Amino acid sequence: MLTAGCSPFSKAPDAAPAGPQGAAEGKAADAAVEPSETPAKTPLVAVGKSGTYTAEDSATHVKTKMQITLKDVRTVSPSEINTTSKPKGQFVILTLTVKNIGNKDGGFHPYGLMKWEDTQTAEQDASTLEKTDVGQDVDATYRPGQNVTGDVVLDVPRMGGKVNFYDGLAAASLSFELPAD
Repeated sequence: MLTAGCSPFSKAPDAAPAGPQGAAEGKAADAAVEPSETPAKTPLVAVGKSGTYTAEDSATHVKTKMQITLKDVRTVSPSEINTTSKPKGQFVILTLTVKNIGNKDGGFHPYGLMKWEDTQTAEQDASTLEKTDVGQDVDATYRPGQNVTGDVVLDVPRMGGKVNFYDGLAAASLSFELPAD
């Protein structure tokens, strides 16, 4: 009679077979792991460039791929965005095109999830409730194929450094490069 089980002489169930073919199969299995499960370097998006991230609905855990293009970065005075609020540092506008390139609904919700840092200063919240009158509101849920161009107003200590966007994850989903003055 045979019995199934582990012995000190058994291979681990997830070990790849030895030899060149086993090594290739092991690498293929590693490549199939979802990016959100494997720590990866956060894409740094410069003006005129795009980056992608996987958006996940926190209630349903449905995932889809989102693409963000950084169209422009500029500093503005409070009067230029029709506010009487004074920034702690300076107001910076990121003009973004947000597009759902996946096959499920997905969101881009930057408020409270945008953090600025540079080589001299630790990461800190840069979110504001300020809006501009230009473009559309990018804070939305997008159906597959939908896209919107609009502004996100941030409050940063100074130009330079980067703004990290966190889509509810411990690691930043995307980072936006802020040019130095």
